[in-house]
Amino acid sequence: MATHAELAVNLLRNAAVFFRDIGAQNPDLKEQMEVNAKTYDAVAEMLESDPGGEMPLANDAPSDDGGDDANDESTSSST
Repeated sequence: MATHAELAVNLLRNAAVFFRDIGAQNPDLKEQMEVNAKTYDAVAEMLESDPGGEMPLANDAPSDDGGDDANDESTSSST
């Protein structure tokens, strides 16, 4: 039985192949489709090598208290 991470890696890699196929059939889109494919391949690699890893996003604001956010009410999922 596959894990959710394994399924996601497979879907990402298949999407990369799909983008490359589209690019091969449409020269006007080839460059953008290759960028998309490389992005999906990179995310698949990250997910495969570290399924629980985290990646900061552009809209993530750094904490100004210098502490661990694990106990911060805005990030805590416990009720």
